[in-house]
Amino acid sequence: MSKTVLITGTSSGFGNDIARTLTGEGHRVFASMRDLDGRHREVAEGLAAKSIETIELDVTDDRSVDAAFKNLLIKTGGKLDVLINNAGVAAGGLSETFTPEQVRSMFEVNVFGIHRVTRAALPAMQAVGSGVVINIGSILGRVTLPFFALYGASKHAVEAMTEGYRYELSQFGIDVVLLQPGPYPTKLYTAIQQPADAGRARSYGDVAALPQAFNNYLSGLFASEQAPDPHDVAVALAHVIKTAPGKRPSRVVVGLPFGADLADAAIQPIQNELIESIGFGHLSKLNTTSSEVE
Repeated sequence: MSKTVLITGTSSGFGNDIARTLTGEGHRVFASMRDLDGRHREVAEGLAAKSIETIELDVTDDRSVDAAFKNLLIKTGGKLDVLINNAGVAAGGLSETFTPEQVRSMFEVNVFGIHRVTRAALPAMQAVGSGVVINIGSILGRVTLPFFALYGASKHAVEAMTEGYRYELSQFGIDVVLLQPGPYPTKLYTAIQQPADAGRARSYGDVAALPQAFNNYLSGLFASEQAPDPHDVAVALAHVIKTAPGKRPSRVVVGLPFGADLADAAIQPIQNELIESIGFGHLSKLNTTSSEVE
């Protein structure tokens, strides 16, 4: 069945491919990004050529988000079936060498942006008692790599937010799913943010060279015959949307897991027991019995 889908961060990478893939699956896709009439004009025109509708949306700006959803819901008659929170930025290097302003900016996109956009999307889904929210997290929300700890911290936050929303929205018939991609050769990694206060690395000695060593490892991986295919994420996401309500997994690891799949498997029983023990077990089950929650 065709769905109405909004995707954030579609100017490149996963988001752009997801938009094209879901359109090919017969869904009505709205691809959102910043600067539609500026630096992303050609990207927007390319999407439009594939019958993908584009919307100006900056996930860090309340006014932009409000205007985007007003525009979206006018176009769709108030309908939104699927929200895909894909917009994100990454940073790599010694944690001390990033300024507080850089970290705040990253959290503004990766964490507050998801909350801001989801808040705007939920009334339309709650009104009909159905919908799917899919957040693009990372395996680094489950396992931690040195030199990517600040980025991982933002994705740890997405883990908690997604879990919380999944329980809180279950009785509205709204599914919430987290995709946890491993490393892929997309702009997220190729244009990774660098520290603004690199001078602080001098006191780290040989350790200061390790971030570049890891970048070299990723470059070698991405250039090899075993390079992970970014299209895996779009395929996995399309499968989540196809899956019947109440049957969707809470988390999906895509690509190289680096142990995140094992962490998911180990933590889920603990989480389930916690929710049951405080009398909230019913929130683990999606309400699919009515079109609207009273």
